[in-house]
Amino acid sequence: MFERRKTKQVMLGKVPIGGGAPITVQTMAKTDTRDVAATVAQIRELERNGCDIVRLAVPDREAALALKKIKEETSIPLVADIHFDYRLAILALESGVDGLRINPGNIGGEEKVRSLTRAAKERNVPIRIGVNMGSLEKGILSRYGRTTAGLVESALSHVALLEREGYDNIVISVKATSVPVTIAAYRMLAERVAYPLHLGVTEAGGPWAGTIKSSIGIGTLLAEGIGDTIRVSLTASPLEEVRVGLQILKALGLRGGGIELISCPTCGRCQIDLGSVARAVEQRLPATDEELRVAIMGCAVNGPGEAREADVGIAGGKGCGVLFKKGKMIGKVPEDKLVGVLLEEIKKILEERKQKKCGLHEC
Repeated sequence: MFERRKTKQVMLGKVPIGGGAPITVQTMAKTDTRDVAATVAQIRELERNGCDIVRLAVPDREAALALKKIKEETSIPLVADIHFDYRLAILALESGVDGLRINPGNIGGEEKVRSLTRAAKERNVPIRIGVNMGSLEKGILSRYGRTTAGLVESALSHVALLEREGYDNIVISVKATSVPVTIAAYRMLAERVAYPLHLGVTEAGGPWAGTIKSSIGIGTLLAEGIGDTIRVSLTASPLEEVRVGLQILKALGLRGGGIELISCPTCGRCQIDLGSVARAVEQRLPATDEELRVAIMGCAVNGPGEAREADVGIAGGKGCGVLFKKGKMIGKVPEDKLVGVLLEEIKKILEERKQKKCGLHEC
């Protein structure tokens, strides 16, 4: 386990950020916040799949007022994302949000930041100072340009502004599209402040490139003990962002529970379309906190061994797969039935464990 950087702890609703608390996974809803029903449905789906915190765009007064109803119908912390108009931040606070995210470069000047800071302080609501390379304020750009130092100095200048208001309920992010710049900025910032840090590579791209960039950028920092909450930014569904974020934490041993899917890269020995099987199973895996290991292997070299070590798994044959469960071979399954059979066995194991816990009065 990596030695975590010591930070102040802030509370986002009932979820602690920093101060040694478990690293949380965030995403941003991609619905129109003014559409309460669609937004609530998406938030609930995200929560079922392991998301800890959801951020919502607040482009206007209607969206800010809609937050009250959304908050009433959901249970995980909600963060209002505010740009340009500080009055929307105050409305969001009045609607009951658990946190604010502001970009100091576009919020409209120091006095406006002070006003929303005072409102947040009254309600004990955290503010994330979210600095992005693409929206640095003019004074920083003229002095530093679009550089690592510019990102960090922009963040620190606004931290100082909030601190002058007697406010220290702060989370900070310094994001760039460049992985090396992002890593360097967070390293520099971590040496200067003891506030919790929100990690991310901004505008990382689609599911393929964005997952790689985010995994390298976020993963590198987490391995150095830097970071308290993460958001993977993808041109994809927020559910995909959460899945990637959770997997980054699991790969580093920073998060337990859930289903670990093991699949081989395949080679000329494979005689089934293992890629299609693995993708279909991965997309349909049930959300769970139970630790479960599932193996999808292509041939008889490593397949039977890996499948036996897993809770449930298959080892590919010629147009079929051998199903293993808890180390025992159950039987052969035709290729076109593999996905359905494997998912059914996973559900059975989860149900068996649930019934066992109920028998021990843990339900």
